[in-house]
Amino acid sequence: IEDFANVRRSGLIAIKLHSGDALEWVKPSNGKNEIMLISNNGQAIRFKEDNVRPMGRAASGVRGIKLKDADNVVGMDVINPDKASQTLLFVITANGYGKKTSIKEYKIQSRGGSGIKTANVTAKTGKVIGSMAVGENLNDDKSDIIAISGKGQTIRVPMKSVSKLGRATQGVRIMRLKEPNDKVSNVALV
Repeated sequence: IEDFANVRRSGLIAIKLHSGDALEWVKPSNGKNEIMLISNNGQAIRFKEDNVRPMGRAASGVRGIKLKDADNVVGMDVINPDKASQTLLFVITANGYGKKTSIKEYKIQSRGGSGIKTANVTAKTGKVIGSMAVGENLNDDKSDIIAISGKGQTIRVPMKSVSKLGRATQGVRIMRLKEPNDKVSNVALV
C-alpha cells in the first residue's frame, strides 16, 4: 500500500498487463489470508496468499488459476482463514441460477492449478457471471443481493433465501429473466 501513498497527477503503473488481460479487483489483505478465484466455466481455486510473493509495481504477477480456452476469471475474494468455517461462496449464473456453498468444500491448493468445480454449468444455467464470499451467520445473512440483467431488469433478493448447496450443483433460480436472450450481467451485496 505504501507504494501508492504518493500518486502523481499522471498516475502510477500498478501492474504490467499482457494482451487480453485486465485488472478487475483490488482487495486489502493482511498477508496471511487465502485467495479464491472463480471462472465463468464453473471452476474455483483456493490458495494461501503467501503462495504469491511480493513484487514491484511494474511486474506482471503470477498465475492464480489455469484457464482453458474461452474461460476467464469472473470472481475473486479474500478469505480470512480464522472465519473460513463460517464463510460461504455465493455464485450466480448468466441465466439467473445461484447458490451458496461452504468454503470448507474447497480444499486449499497450490496456486496456478485448474481448480475444482464450483458450479455445474449447463445450457440451462448459463456460465457463472459473478461470485462473492459471504458470512454464514454474520451480517451478510441480513443483507440482500441485487442482480441486474443486460436489458435492465433488476431484482432484490434476501441473501438468506438463497439455497446452500454443494459445489457440483447448478443452483436454484434466483432471477427469472423476462426478455428473450437477456442475461444476468452483474450482482452486488447490499
